[in-house]
Amino acid sequence: MKLQLAIQDFELPLKNPFTISRYTVTVQKTVVVSITDGNFTGYGEATVNPYYNSTIQSLKASVASVQSIFEVLEENLHPEKLWQQLQPLLTHNYFALCAIDCAYWDLYAKQQQKPLRRFWSKHDLNLPKTNFTIGIDSIERMQAKIQQTPWPIYKIKLGTKNDIKIIQELRKVTNAIFRVDANCAWTVEETLKNAQILKQYNVEFIEQPLQADNWKGMKTLKEKSVLPIIADESCQKLEDVQKCSEVFHGINIKLMKCGGITPALEMIQIAKAKKIKIMAGCMTESSIGISNLTQLAPLLDYIDADGALLLKNDIARGVTFKNGEIIYTSKNGSGAKMC
Repeated sequence: MKLQLAIQDFELPLKNPFTISRYTVTVQKTVVVSITDGNFTGYGEATVNPYYNSTIQSLKASVASVQSIFEVLEENLHPEKLWQQLQPLLTHNYFALCAIDCAYWDLYAKQQQKPLRRFWSKHDLNLPKTNFTIGIDSIERMQAKIQQTPWPIYKIKLGTKNDIKIIQELRKVTNAIFRVDANCAWTVEETLKNAQILKQYNVEFIEQPLQADNWKGMKTLKEKSVLPIIADESCQKLEDVQKCSEVFHGINIKLMKCGGITPALEMIQIAKAKKIKIMAGCMTESSIGISNLTQLAPLLDYIDADGALLLKNDIARGVTFKNGEIIYTSKNGSGAKMC
């Protein structure tokens, strides 16, 4: 089966500057990979990310390096088989592998005339609501962002000298559930102390408080923290789930970090067997990436799928959200299409 693989890059201006403990983004660079058989087209996405050394140049080079494979691909090859074929060739660039894997899953589902999630879920009952992320800013601006976007769950980015004060002040403008994400900025002592206080302010869990390789510290937190601790930077690939299950209460799976939907499904299986909480999260990406991500929602405890909501202008249409609830399209595949 001769398929055409293509890649296009975009710049996505954000509604507001988005700051975490490591950096600030005002324009998100991203690529969209498309795979077409002439009748149907599947789409996947990968963003530029300095923490993971993802650049437009590296993404384009990686996609180009496997282009010839698609010209001689076996007809109706299952996406898992394709991932196994591509992974050894793209071990250096899981972001590119993710974009290709998602695009192929999308195409495959369209060819089979099914919504993508129907390959692993028979219904859309009891889906988790997505949070809405509030980046680091002045307290007044963080309060204003909450008031501009009323939502049932907020993820609050922390990693400042005033983290507790931020939560105390934000609590004055909403009764919504809070999740906090320190992006590796805290110590063990800070986390234990902060957790005691944050629990009083209806914080559901803390995401990745320590440096990604501080396994000893994480073990202490799992034993002593009064709030659940969820792995993010510590849980990048399939092989990280086992180790994380021992020192975290849950994991946050990012499709770009793990290499796409195919490994994410396996990570979910392992996490379920280990009886830890499962979250899936996004980068700041368009509705292409978000529509792929939300196909996993029936399998999750939590989801962070607000990336496209942070954009000034989306380049695609697909899944939408109403008061945190996922609203799927009626289309097959991921339901996303370019504008």
